[in-house]
Amino acid sequence: VQLQASGGGLVQPGGSLRLSCAGSGRTFSSSAMGWFRQAPGKEREFVATINWSGSFYYQDSVKGRFTISRDNAKNTVYLQMNGLKPEDTGVYYCAARSSPALRSQAYEYSFWGQGTQVTVSS
Repeated sequence: VQLQASGGGLVQPGGSLRLSCAGSGRTFSSSAMGWFRQAPGKEREFVATINWSGSFYYQDSVKGRFTISRDNAKNTVYLQMNGLKPEDTGVYYCAARSSPALRSQAYEYSFWGQGTQVTVSS
């Protein structure tokens, strides 16, 4: 079972990036999937989560700027990030649960990708 995150990079404040997370080894269509991030010297924090029916929720600081979506046929979840700020900098991880219930705590996710670096800087 593997989750492969991609799409990170260096972007100026106000810019956009789209992260992708492709799952393999099992289907995640019935699983809640999420994005977390970890800034240097800080703990990993929840960003957004979505389940198979399209229900979702976000961390307050990214509401209105980030959009989570998924393509069950492709076993892939996306995170569209607009209006990026320097405080959005960090390693972004995708994760999947074994159930469809939406959760924001990292310990409730069983499967993790390797992370992709997002740097917002001028």
